[in-house]
Amino acid sequence: MTNNIKETFNKIHAEEELKIKTKTFLIRKTDNYKKRRFYFKYQTIAIAACLLMFIMSAGGLKLYFTPTSVISIDINPSLELGVNMFDKIISVKGYNDDGNELSDLIDVKYTNYKYGLEQLINSQTIDQYLLNNGSLSITVAGTNQKQCNDILLNAKNCTSGHQNAYCHIADYSQIESAHQCGLSVGKYMAYLELKAIDSSITPEEISGMTMREIRERINSLSSDGAYYQNNYCNQSGHNHGNGHGRGHGH
Repeated sequence: MTNNIKETFNKIHAEEELKIKTKTFLIRKTDNYKKRRFYFKYQTIAIAACLLMFIMSAGGLKLYFTPTSVISIDINPSLELGVNMFDKIISVKGYNDDGNELSDLIDVKYTNYKYGLEQLINSQTIDQYLLNNGSLSITVAGTNQKQCNDILLNAKNCTSGHQNAYCHIADYSQIESAHQCGLSVGKYMAYLELKAIDSSITPEEISGMTMREIRERINSLSSDGAYYQNNYCNQSGHNHGNGHGRGHGH
């Protein structure tokens, strides 16, 4: 009887000791976990703070607000997106009243250019023009060739469901000339194409024309219906380096 009672108390003592050890173990492990989690959290905050300090510095600000590429979106709204080295849209400029209206309606500034393209291309404004057989032109130009190629690929993906959408790359040197004429780089490339066969055309006339009107004018004056000789490609991604685009969108 005495031995049974003693054994019972020993078991209780052992269980209590096990509980204490387990509790101590868990507390120690949990604290360590919290410390590690705090360390990684602190490390993330520190990196973000350093990045913010870099951006806020004079050199960082200049880099952030320096466009390395532009995306010209033209149908009837005509506007350009300035994209920095971090793939962020840092400027949105309309080149006609419809372009200004669209840029005010859909705010994509400081967003990733992929998101901005999707929002603008899928907007009700552009969709309505496409439904009415409008011609959408997306032109990419920049100092970073890899970034330009990536943007072009994303533009093609965004417009893959539209028959009358065309994506192409323009020479970066054309941007300044386009802006001096008061045109987006996309419309300026169309202007150069039309001017090659109609020397009387002016930038002011081009500014008031839709991309479809420009295209039809080129096709009516050109014997082979050439359009966008410079790096022209259609929405399915096939290159047409010779600029022949017969029958597209008609």
